[in-house]
Amino acid sequence: MLNDIYNKRIIELAGNIPRLGRLPHPDASATAHSKLCGSTVKIDLTMDGPVVTDFAHDVKACALGQASSSIMASHVVGSTAGELRALRETVRKMLKENGAPPDGKWADIALLEPVRDYKARHASTLLTFDAVVDAIGQVEAKTGNTAPAA
Repeated sequence: MLNDIYNKRIIELAGNIPRLGRLPHPDASATAHSKLCGSTVKIDLTMDGPVVTDFAHDVKACALGQASSSIMASHVVGSTAGELRALRETVRKMLKENGAPPDGKWADIALLEPVRDYKARHASTLLTFDAVVDAIGQVEAKTGNTAPAA
């Protein structure tokens, strides 16, 4: 039932998104868009080597896209490129292959686990993860530095 995915905690996360806006001089920007629902997430980030040092985003998404963006914004600064690539893959597997949710600082993503039963909601839930990995790739292409997946 849809009430399982739109629970109180998801609504709280969606209503309290940190780091909203844009960075004045990001190292990279990326946009991810879901054609299915029309949700869009635009992110800016700065990096020092493989480590994210600043992050901002403009989120025009459903509650699930907002909640996943909120979780990302709460923990992305200080994370490494490899960690974030692995995170995107873990979340993708959680939704599409019944994989386990991440743990540690990313444990709140488990709140999105019920979304796996609603394929039409997968794209909006993954937007922030896709945009972050895209931006990391842009930074690495500019600097020639690439980080391993994990």
